[in-house]
Amino acid sequence: MLLRNDPAIWLKDLFLQAGLSYSVASFLSTIGLVIIVLFASWLVNLFARLIILKVVTRIVKRTKSNWDDIFLEQNVFTRLSHFAPALVIWFSAGWALKAYPVWMVFVHKMAYIYMVLVGTIVINSFIEAWHKIYNTLPIAQHRHIKGYVQLVKIFVVLVAILIIISVIFRKDITSILAGLGAMAAVLILVFKDTLLGLVASIQLSVNKMLSVGDWITIPGREVDGTVLDITLNTVKVQNFDKTIITIPTYSLVNESFQNWKGMEESGVRRIRRAIFIDMRSIRFIDAELKERFSKFPILKDYIEKTEKSFNPSLIQSDSQSPYFNHAALTNLGLFRFYAETYLLSHPFIDPKEPVILRHRDPVGNGLPLQVYVFTKNNQMVPYENIQSDIFEHILAIIGEFGLKVYQQPTGDDLLSLSDKKLNLE
Repeated sequence: MLLRNDPAIWLKDLFLQAGLSYSVASFLSTIGLVIIVLFASWLVNLFARLIILKVVTRIVKRTKSNWDDIFLEQNVFTRLSHFAPALVIWFSAGWALKAYPVWMVFVHKMAYIYMVLVGTIVINSFIEAWHKIYNTLPIAQHRHIKGYVQLVKIFVVLVAILIIISVIFRKDITSILAGLGAMAAVLILVFKDTLLGLVASIQLSVNKMLSVGDWITIPGREVDGTVLDITLNTVKVQNFDKTIITIPTYSLVNESFQNWKGMEESGVRRIRRAIFIDMRSIRFIDAELKERFSKFPILKDYIEKTEKSFNPSLIQSDSQSPYFNHAALTNLGLFRFYAETYLLSHPFIDPKEPVILRHRDPVGNGLPLQVYVFTKNNQMVPYENIQSDIFEHILAIIGEFGLKVYQQPTGDDLLSLSDKKLNLE
């Protein structure tokens, strides 16, 4: 009865009847059982994968929720099928390798380590799937958790490594951790960047300093572009010249950087640019300028209103200069009024934001006249076109007010001076 029910004894008896020695029959029967176990594990794995690919996939595709689709894309269910052959080998090793206890222990350990590795991969896939689900939520736009996800994955891998070490060396995990305590200084040195990145990721996330898709600028590192990815150790940024630069995460906490997210969310973008006025061209408006601008009602009304508000008796002077009649108004002041009126009526300038033309401190290049306004469109190409249109108009019209823009002498200027000198000689 025993010979019929135990395949190991049946195979051994079969080889003995064939005239083989006992040791050879025992070895060949063990090889036969190992082949049977391997074949059974292969069939079980094939059957498990078939169920997942056919049954589970069909069920997932029929559900209305997208969450299970994400788990399917991350191969969480497919990787679970790898447990099936490992379990077959684990439970069959004692039966197939009963005649070889050392090999039985070795196979048990290998099967256990394999299941630990499969479990680690499945858990990390599960974590990554939940991370992708989180990224579909509105809160993910402001709370980036990829650094935390990577930290949890690292923790899972470390636990798996400790379990594998304890299995190989037959040591308790607590004793292994106690031994690692003595190596804490070495571990801190090895994982220094990871620890710094962890602290930086927490600060960036808690304080809402940075998220994927933000436009940031770090002049010291030549960074000017959009954040593509934030990991535990690095932040990947694509500059506007299409180059990709990677910087340490902790550097964003240690150094200052400019985040343009507020500007993008506001819908407006600031123009702050100056032109340099030749100060020798600034003068009081005279009768000629008054006559020229009397054709424009807005400028004419502004001149008359300014003259009425000016009281010449406040000036303690006996001079009879005709300029005192218009001493409160200069061609630059009239131009500033015109430019502000032009900007306020510009269809792409937001009148709700400050519209200012102001002087800055005079420098060797003349008097800086700064335009300070906000455009209604904050996208790069429209913004640059609006800015260009405004300054092209200003540069074209400024000569009508008797003003000159300061410009460094060019080769033609020097050549003309040389020609004049020769003519004078």
